[in-house]
Amino acid sequence: MLKRRLQAFEIFEKMPMPKFGPDLSNIDFEKVIFYKKPKAKKAKTWQDMPKDIKKTFDKLGIPKKEQKFLAGLGTQVDSAMVYQNFKKRWEEKGIIFEDMDTAVQKYPELVKKYFMTRCVLPENNKFAALHGALWSGGLFVFVPKGVRLAEPIEGYFFLKSKQMGQFEHTLIIAEEDSQLSYIEGCSAPQYTRDCLHSGAVEVFVGEGAKVSYLTIQNWSRNVLNFNTKRALVSENGRIEWVSGSFGSRMTMLYPTSILQGKRAKSTHLSVTAACKDQDLDTGGKAIHQAPETTSNIIAKSIVKNNGKASYRGMVKVEKGARGAKTSINCENLILGKKAVANTYPALKIEERDAEGYHEAKTGKIAEEQLFYLMSRGLSENQAMSLIVNGFLEPVIDKFPVEYGVEIARLIEIKDS
Repeated sequence: MLKRRLQAFEIFEKMPMPKFGPDLSNIDFEKVIFYKKPKAKKAKTWQDMPKDIKKTFDKLGIPKKEQKFLAGLGTQVDSAMVYQNFKKRWEEKGIIFEDMDTAVQKYPELVKKYFMTRCVLPENNKFAALHGALWSGGLFVFVPKGVRLAEPIEGYFFLKSKQMGQFEHTLIIAEEDSQLSYIEGCSAPQYTRDCLHSGAVEVFVGEGAKVSYLTIQNWSRNVLNFNTKRALVSENGRIEWVSGSFGSRMTMLYPTSILQGKRAKSTHLSVTAACKDQDLDTGGKAIHQAPETTSNIIAKSIVKNNGKASYRGMVKVEKGARGAKTSINCENLILGKKAVANTYPALKIEERDAEGYHEAKTGKIAEEQLFYLMSRGLSENQAMSLIVNGFLEPVIDKFPVEYGVEIARLIEIKDS
């Protein structure tokens, strides 16, 4: 692991900053705290958690969600996991759910085989290289052949300290004919100085397996968020990315599906809400490498005040991926004269026997809609919230009920 860290750091030093997206010129890596271990030891029950952390997660409603419908929960504060729990009946089926640091020690051969070797690579971008050098914490999930996990697993990542950098690594391996739903939650308190988040997610979807990866990202406005998420999908496998980006001052996030096996499928559903002083650059990528593969990307964004939301995506159909089909649909709802919504789609079709579609729409809330709802007794804010929730419904419906309610609250029309 040390050797891999040093190789990644060497790549980081040589690689330039991305030349697209938000302005990154003011990032000073020398001022970032790259590792800070919480004082508390990792707990197995909420009662054993430190009072300040427990109070924060009680406000977020995490303990109730765990009790109600989660199979397991891992919680990280700054650079290390502070809580880890997994229901015994799922352990007995051979599922492994550990923090990443423990997995390196307990399952070295598995980690060595998959960790940043074929999916996320340091060469992908400068922040992936930085992550490869500095990663700490994160979660390791292994689902054996034929096992279908009926309840979701959640990983929650909390940035607690000022000027902190968080570099968790999530590695998911779903073997043949298995099934898994994973939920990722992120948040941070507001500080006057910027924090940096540069995590990585690697998902390996075996033949006939299905993995759903859901993200609710509600970082505070001082967080700079640069995640690298990629999945390798085998024959008849399926990956579903569902993400909600609501926080951070700046985000660059483009989950990528590499469809390696025949009839592999990927779905990308994302909702982005950019308000005052936010620059959220999000999207999705699909690379078709095998025949009869399918990808669908649906991106919806809401922009208010001087916020900026950009969809940036790429679909590539390689030569030999006969019968591949892809569709991209981007919709933007603008709620302010200074708000900006951009769409940057790219389709690279190298196979003649393939189908590709792209559609983009940008608009404002119609005065007639507002008038109609307000004539029925709703205030202007209530009417606008109702329209916005209807606009986002196709994505919100993909989240479990408890999280759908949380998203609806996060996207309420505010003056912030």
